[in-house]
Amino acid sequence: MPDLSGKKVLAIVSNRGVEQDELKDPVNMLRQSGAEVVIAAPETGKVQTLTGDWDLGEIFEAGQALASVNEAEFDLLLIPGGTLNADNLRLDADANRIVKSFASSGRPVASICHGPWLLVEAGLVQGKTLTSYNSIKTDVINAGGSWKDVSVFRCPANGFALITSRNPGDLVAFNEAIAKELSA
Repeated sequence: MPDLSGKKVLAIVSNRGVEQDELKDPVNMLRQSGAEVVIAAPETGKVQTLTGDWDLGEIFEAGQALASVNEAEFDLLLIPGGTLNADNLRLDADANRIVKSFASSGRPVASICHGPWLLVEAGLVQGKTLTSYNSIKTDVINAGGSWKDVSVFRCPANGFALITSRNPGDLVAFNEAIAKELSA
């Protein structure tokens, strides 16, 4: 992995329901590569992950509330999946503000599994090509995006890079694409 010292990544999640490995693996890779990672959720404190959208996973700490995030401080936005997590984030006004700010400023967004639901809600998939968990394929298409069944896809359209993957089985490719994006 490249040296990502000096890079700052924002991971946005709900306080319950984020898919454990889709948060844990990218955060660990980024931190081991020297990047600073801030986890933000609607409320600071406990973030209860799930595995397979059902079983309790590890607990992480949200160091910032979404409402207090200054997204301009960050180089990349990470949106992990998990059905409950993604459904909560897409209804959160602060999460929508944050993802729109990244897109409008041309900074990259990386999203996996159900995470692109937030992009659909924010109106950011129109004209983009992406992948996701297959159950939201129709939502992506209905929102004006093109959907691909591949392990990772980087789309530069509309002025910002969007890196997407389908599920936890794609985490190696997803992490490599994030590292490559930050080291460019």
